[in-house]
Amino acid sequence: MTANRIYIFKRFERFWHWAQAALIMFLLLTGFEVHGSYRLFGFEKAVAYHTIAAWTLVGLWVFAIFWHLTTGEWKQYVPTMQKVDAMIRYYLTGIFSNAPHPFRVTTLKKHNPLQRLAYLGVMLFIGPLTWITGWFYIFYDQWADWGADGFLSLEWVAYLHTAAAFLMLVFLIVHVYLITAGHTPAAHLKAMITGWEEVQADESAAAGIEQRGA
Repeated sequence: MTANRIYIFKRFERFWHWAQAALIMFLLLTGFEVHGSYRLFGFEKAVAYHTIAAWTLVGLWVFAIFWHLTTGEWKQYVPTMQKVDAMIRYYLTGIFSNAPHPFRVTTLKKHNPLQRLAYLGVMLFIGPLTWITGWFYIFYDQWADWGADGFLSLEWVAYLHTAAAFLMLVFLIVHVYLITAGHTPAAHLKAMITGWEEVQADESAAAGIEQRGA
């Protein structure tokens, strides 16, 4: 069957995606060194690099949130339970038996139902847990001024921040694995680099109909 291409990911989406991925991996690298897992930069430099990367990621997220709100792309992340069971069956068994993918990528629906739920979990749980505990970590020396040193524990803040890091690491590993779940192992990766997604001819026609109806 003939394959066509549709333009899915805009320039800023691709920049935001890769910049965020690089910053998160660097934060994991420096964060686990601060935690004492290994020695690479040295403790003081790792702390400094980790802090700089964290504030850079905050700035990137602010711009990304503004872009998604002003362009309407936030709608791509609205969760849905439609076809979630089909997606689970596909990832558990269908992907190993060349079963047809139950989700069609279009310009209006870039993420399948499981992806939407995963991103929602990152935005509502993993992200806030990371930022809140990280904030208290950075400003530990000001707890007394806030009157918070009596009920906050640095040990628990560290545990929760590390737990958030492991959750983000798990998300990253699963995300990288699912990149290979396209019609070819490199299809999704290529789409996030070029912006163009290759689809079968009937899927391309459906995507065009949906776009014209928007």
